[in-house]
Amino acid sequence: MIEDEKILIIGFITSFLVVLLATPALIKVANAKKLFDEPDDKRKLHKTNTPSVGGIIIFAATLFSYALWFPSEQISGQILINSDLKYIVATLLILFFIGIKDDIIGTAPVKKLIGHFIVGLILVTMADIRLTSMHGLFGIKEIPEWASIFLSLFTYIVISNAFNLIDGVDGLAAGIGLIVCVSFGIWFFIAGELTYASLAFALGGSLLAFLIFNFSPAKIFMGDSGALIIGLIVSILAIKLIEFPKHHLPDELLGLSKPVFAIAVLMYPLLDTLRVFILRSVKGQSPFSPDNKHLHHRLLKIGLSQGKVALVLYSANILIITIAVFTSGVEPSICLYIVCGAAILISQIPFFIKKKLD
Repeated sequence: MIEDEKILIIGFITSFLVVLLATPALIKVANAKKLFDEPDDKRKLHKTNTPSVGGIIIFAATLFSYALWFPSEQISGQILINSDLKYIVATLLILFFIGIKDDIIGTAPVKKLIGHFIVGLILVTMADIRLTSMHGLFGIKEIPEWASIFLSLFTYIVISNAFNLIDGVDGLAAGIGLIVCVSFGIWFFIAGELTYASLAFALGGSLLAFLIFNFSPAKIFMGDSGALIIGLIVSILAIKLIEFPKHHLPDELLGLSKPVFAIAVLMYPLLDTLRVFILRSVKGQSPFSPDNKHLHHRLLKIGLSQGKVALVLYSANILIITIAVFTSGVEPSICLYIVCGAAILISQIPFFIKKKLD
């Protein structure tokens, strides 16, 4: 049997190499078949036709690596495989085809929302991957089943769309996704849960290699097919982390609030999504209508390049995660206030700088 840490490293390297070696060919095919995003929108930052089907290779490499190096147990000569795998594969396929259709010919928002709802129902009702407790946040622990189903569905839909919404600057969604995957992967590894650690590192390897082609100036975009896949996997990882049995945790993780850590890791996409949804709703617009109100747009307006915007937001996300780790042992609700307060303050810096420049 291969040692635990070696499985994770090999899985990471496998997905990395698949994306690294296959993406140049995908770029050529996409250009030949005119599967690119044209720079004809005032919101779009790229100036040349850029392939927008990078999600194909992210999906393929992640699934290939995860299936190939999936950690399994062997008892009495029988190989046992975690039953969650079939539901993860099934839901990934649904969102992948919804995303790739949207990248090529477009998909109505209502149809995409229905797809998200179906995926959520499969994961919540069939796979039983759902939130069952608030784990002490605001003094709440167990929650009713109806609230569990609603909260879990809401979590899937919000996180899946959050990565799609932040994919507005070269390398941003892929880089944030990489940070999230590595953070969750390390947590699961320390907790001794290889099934989800391997999933996190398989996606992380894909995203690191994709960044080589996607960082400014981007040679290819991930499109909806990539962003939705990242969002789905990350939402599964987040819920599994929050619901991980506390009595199975090692001493190193006991003081760290699971929901607070998950929120801190996902703070940037969640905060930016919540912010733009509120702004759009106040103006009477659809929460899903495109605009230039995201935090990355604000950073561009104060004069930063796309590459610098991505690096600044990577740093901010890592800082929030670090704050959550260093407040380990603090009462969960207070820890959440500290993390959210720090995130809100950091997010106001671009507006303060813009005001000074004006």
